[in-house]
Amino acid sequence: MVARHDLVTDEKVRGELLTARRGTAFFARKLGELSYADMDEPSLLPGWSRRHLIAHVGYNARAISRLVEWAASGVETPMYPDTAYRNREIEFGATLQPIALLNLFDHSAVHLSVEWRDLPDEKWVAEVRTAQGRTVPASETVWMRTREVWLHAIDLDNGARFTDVPVEVLRRLLPEIAGAWAKRGEAFTPTVTDGSDAGADAGSAGAGSAGSGSADGGRVGVIDDPAGVEVRGSLADLVRWASGRVPAGEESGVTLADGSPAAAAPRWL
Repeated sequence: MVARHDLVTDEKVRGELLTARRGTAFFARKLGELSYADMDEPSLLPGWSRRHLIAHVGYNARAISRLVEWAASGVETPMYPDTAYRNREIEFGATLQPIALLNLFDHSAVHLSVEWRDLPDEKWVAEVRTAQGRTVPASETVWMRTREVWLHAIDLDNGARFTDVPVEVLRRLLPEIAGAWAKRGEAFTPTVTDGSDAGADAGSAGAGSAGSGSADGGRVGVIDDPAGVEVRGSLADLVRWASGRVPAGEESGVTLADGSPAAAAPRWL
């Protein structure tokens, strides 16, 4: 019998599902504000029109659905056969008629939500492999999608701001980005100055974080590295800066410890 509600009983996963679905609804709202002609305009991502971005978000839902199906059945179903396939898929999707792009987003989002809904409790710990080759529990698919929909709603470039993103998403994103830098030997210590890190814990940083979470006096990332460069700003400004989404010539709101403006952040992905 098909479930009418999420089968998972873990409250943490249920809360994360709510945040992911809220992000999907937010992306859908911003998408709905675009005319068909608007879809031809550039997104905030270099080289991608809004068409490319919408296609990517739709196909990403399909790819994550394959991971959830893998967890449910035990039969390996990768996100993509290879990186080239993913890129070809996005390029093809960008050529679709606007109504087809909207249908792709809608149908893929519903499909993923249903796959999550019907995944039994015991399957959420089943291991799957991401497109980057990381082995993660099925529960990680929720964060993977959460990050996509909230960030790419901003990338549509029609009014969404980092201040629209839930604080719990920003809290998790910032240490994840700082952790990616640390793995490449680029140590930064983001310090949140607006108090929006209050109550966060090291566990909220996710698999990509390094060092402490944001509970240590508002400092996030690798805080024990003496070579780390301290950067300061509100949580929203820090994530905007760290994720590389400050347009050229625009102030980031992020400063160094001495108060001077921070240079552009290192590459994240």
